[in-house]
Amino acid sequence: MREHELRQQINTEMHLRRWPPLNAPAYLLQNLRIVAPEERDAENEIVGRWLYSSAPLDPTCRHVSGSLPGGTPLTWERHTEGSTITVFHAGAPEKLVLDDTLRELDSLPGKVLRATEIILVASERDAHSILPGLNFNDGELVSSQIGGAMRFWSDFRLHERRYGRVLVATCGAEAGTISRIVQQLQELGNYRNLALLALPTVRRQWAELDGAEAELGRIAERVSDPATNDDDLLEGVSELSLNIANLTNEVGYRLDATRAYAELVAERLEDLAPEPIGNHQSLTSFTRRRLMPAVRTCAAHRDRLLILSQRAANLTALLRARVETRIENQNARLLGSMERTSQRQMRLQQLVEGLSIFALAYYGVGLLGYVLDAMDEHQGLPTHAMIKAWAVPVFMATIWLGIHAVKRRILSDDG
Repeated sequence: MREHELRQQINTEMHLRRWPPLNAPAYLLQNLRIVAPEERDAENEIVGRWLYSSAPLDPTCRHVSGSLPGGTPLTWERHTEGSTITVFHAGAPEKLVLDDTLRELDSLPGKVLRATEIILVASERDAHSILPGLNFNDGELVSSQIGGAMRFWSDFRLHERRYGRVLVATCGAEAGTISRIVQQLQELGNYRNLALLALPTVRRQWAELDGAEAELGRIAERVSDPATNDDDLLEGVSELSLNIANLTNEVGYRLDATRAYAELVAERLEDLAPEPIGNHQSLTSFTRRRLMPAVRTCAAHRDRLLILSQRAANLTALLRARVETRIENQNARLLGSMERTSQRQMRLQQLVEGLSIFALAYYGVGLLGYVLDAMDEHQGLPTHAMIKAWAVPVFMATIWLGIHAVKRRILSDDG
């Protein structure tokens, strides 16, 4: 069988991201870390040491399952920007085991963007019995029925050890369903945080865009003033365009990522189909109320960057048209001046030609006069004055024809 070289990779991709089946009671810890490219090798070494004792993880690996050195099951997944690692404890772990697990997780490189402890219980009665001890903020408690029968509680705040906390009642769901629903719930929160990464940069840049917009207006007013120096305008427009381009480069990738993550959050909400319960805030309202304004702000920022870039480009084109018009007018004036100079030179040349004809005719007639005077002295011919008079126009016509014949030969296209 001649297989495509990417067939195995594509087939494997469809089976990634799966957690092992879960049963209540259980205790999960998950970290979402932003890992820089230069930190990937260290991460591969640590995860490889956990799973394979010595060999580092294959850099092309996207998802692995195994156990920590103490035997606690884990799944690790590589993302474009970071990695997610989840460890699974059957029931509530002892303090020493939990401390060892946290120590291992803290040894991973990268910066934690989201860390969550997930507590699974079998029923809502069990959940209500431990709910007071979880120290949730009652005013911000979110609770919904998810996946048909399961229910969760969380205030999405940071608690002990800077971890968020989620309580899930499985309510008789099958192990595979529990695993899928809890994983989707975690992915929703992870994608939500990733989508919000652009918001601080957008808020900081908003004031800079205000300044760029005001500067663009000032330059547009100066362009309409004919007395303004073109070089100063070009320098101002170029500097402004560069600043807008730098702002776009700084936040462009994050804005694209925000849009993609927001779509994933919407998909996870649809998959979970959360149903509100009592007076509690529902997962859908919490997510949309806090995420959608941020996503719309990022979208508005993207549109504003695009509009400012287009306005700067239009202003640059307008300024170039102004400069080109001025150059064309200067060239037209220069050509007009050159044409007037050529006309004056031609008239002077014609004057010189006319004087030359008279001069040459005068010298020709003079020479003829010497000949006729000599003939008069020796032969006594009385008609030399008439001959000299008739010779003047003949000489002038001959010289004129000769000069113009030479000019035609010089100015002819074929040389």
